[in-house]
Amino acid sequence: MAEPPSSPVKDNKLLKGIFAVSGIMSTLVIYGVLQEKIMRVPYGSNKEYFTYSLFLVFCNRISTSAVSAGVLLASKKVLDPVAPVHKYSVVSISNILTTTCQYEALKYVSFPVQTLAKCAKMIPVMIWGTLIMQKKYQGPDYLLAFMVTVGCSLFILYPAAGDINPFNRGRESTVWGVSLMIGYLGFDGFTSTFQDKLFKGYDMDIHNQIFYTTLCSCFLSFIGLILQGNLVMAIEFVSLHHDCFFDILLLSTVATASQFFISYTIRTFGALTFATIMTTRQLVSIFLSCLWFGHPLSWEQCIGAVIVFGSLYSKSFLRKKPKPLPMEDPENGAPMPSKGNNI
Repeated sequence: MAEPPSSPVKDNKLLKGIFAVSGIMSTLVIYGVLQEKIMRVPYGSNKEYFTYSLFLVFCNRISTSAVSAGVLLASKKVLDPVAPVHKYSVVSISNILTTTCQYEALKYVSFPVQTLAKCAKMIPVMIWGTLIMQKKYQGPDYLLAFMVTVGCSLFILYPAAGDINPFNRGRESTVWGVSLMIGYLGFDGFTSTFQDKLFKGYDMDIHNQIFYTTLCSCFLSFIGLILQGNLVMAIEFVSLHHDCFFDILLLSTVATASQFFISYTIRTFGALTFATIMTTRQLVSIFLSCLWFGHPLSWEQCIGAVIVFGSLYSKSFLRKKPKPLPMEDPENGAPMPSKGNNI
């Protein structure tokens, strides 16, 4: 007996799913590999390291701002600010601090450690959500946050003996790297929570929010580079090392493209599917980094990774009624108006 032909609707859904998964996985995995390469691999015959984190923030934001402005103009949507500009600036400042801490941490901890530590963002988001949005969380939320924290702690506290830090070695390096990651998690939690408050308080299109937030970030990061005296030095570095220039150009391109793949996936398939894709992406990024850059993993780190990803996957698959709202952060249960480039 011949099988009935597949439904065009199912085929269309399958193609959309392949498009979404391949888009997110390719852009964010490439982004992760590139950011580690730029911050941890020396350039040129003199083995010089690129150390200007704020310059990377500036390049990423100016790229995303330009593309989001083009989308707004092409779709004839509102280009005027919906919320007061100073509120966009609050998000921009916290977002710049988030991304700067992320890049700076790569000088002191390996990319696998940083990637797994990002999974612990649930705790600061729950804290900020309670303080700013007066949210209440259930027992399973606290249990999940605790399990992820335990797994991340194992991964950070028990590095393999052969995982060498190119900038600095020893306990001081690890402490400073962990401090930067704590700063990243705290600022990132505030950013997503305040973005949620903006979306709830104003009838705001996602591209409008991305445009003004990244535009403010461009201005603030540019001023920061001038005050630090690093703008000219960063430009001189990339002009001397053309491979670094192309790495930064590709980093900004995939960072911008990922924003639109993320938005498309959440709107098309919902937060539950997106949660599974993002968890898988983190797992793939860690393994690729270990293979590409030669990061050995201790058995304690393997146990920590199993605890973290097992907890996140269980949250995705055991959730009976996922919220239909398209702006929910799948990793911590907090609304997510955009990834804001702090990937």
